[in-house]
Amino acid sequence: MRKLLNTLFVLSEDSYLALEGETVVVLSGEEKRGQFPLHTLENILCFSYKGASPALMGKCAREGINLCFLTPKGRFLARVSGENPGNVLLRRTQYRVADDPAQSCRAARSFIFGKVYNGRWSIERTRRDHPMRVNDEALECASSQMSESLPALLLENSLDGLRGLEGQTASVYFGVFDELILNQRETFAFSGRSRRPPLDPANALLSFSYTLLANSCAGALESVGLDAYVGFLHRDRPGRTSLALDLMEELRPIFADRFVLTLINNRVIRPEHFDRQPSGAVWLNDEGRKIFLSAWQKRLAEPITHPFLKEKLAWGLVPYVQALLLARYLRDDMDGYPPFLWK
Repeated sequence: MRKLLNTLFVLSEDSYLALEGETVVVLSGEEKRGQFPLHTLENILCFSYKGASPALMGKCAREGINLCFLTPKGRFLARVSGENPGNVLLRRTQYRVADDPAQSCRAARSFIFGKVYNGRWSIERTRRDHPMRVNDEALECASSQMSESLPALLLENSLDGLRGLEGQTASVYFGVFDELILNQRETFAFSGRSRRPPLDPANALLSFSYTLLANSCAGALESVGLDAYVGFLHRDRPGRTSLALDLMEELRPIFADRFVLTLINNRVIRPEHFDRQPSGAVWLNDEGRKIFLSAWQKRLAEPITHPFLKEKLAWGLVPYVQALLLARYLRDDMDGYPPFLWK
């Protein structure tokens, strides 16, 4: 089993990354702010416009280290990709499946089945743990609707129909998401999903976590030889890692949403950790991002038993394992792709 290595988060907006021997150096002007051995890293996420040296980018590409650039507010800019280590036959199979609507739908409905299943169990977990603090009737109704949609998802044979069912269940899920917020409701009340930009603190946290999760999924797919830009449910769009967006669907409710709810309900993130712009956009400030990313790194290291493999591994390895299972499915080593079903 692959070993979970560290992720380096570079938050200072004036930081520049350079290569020195077998290490990455974080520079602010001529001052050296930090130095880290590359062999201990699998991801470098840089929230700075100054970027990195070509030597470092080349080294990361050769060593398979995922180097990702984001704006200081957390919006994705670019990833450094090197030569693909995977079998060219695997990618050719991926492209053939992506070009066939029926085969694409077969793979895509597994992603969406996992998303709806996990979203339902996230609701059920809150009902079980906090029965006296939630509107149990509303949550039970939402859970029942999502449960009833699962057989229809498995029978759907068109991508448009699948998107319609996914949209309906997402509306049900986010319609009761506010009930899952148990503390700090005056700040984190949730009235609906908003993005590009997020318009309230809860949406700011969700968007930031989705960006990190999408990057993890893209890196995982590339590491097993798949093309992160060619998806099955999310169709081709220049610059979009469509297959990463597909893969992360099943992980959103349990990997990102539950993490955000924990930060809010445990008062790890508080009102003072946000900046509000005149345009109405809401973003995590510097202190908020540091707290968020520190908690995210700890979350990645937490153990979990994989529901399909029945093996214990770190949460941070789940995208990699799912990417590996997807590759095995495309190679016809498995009859179907097994989504990550949490309970």
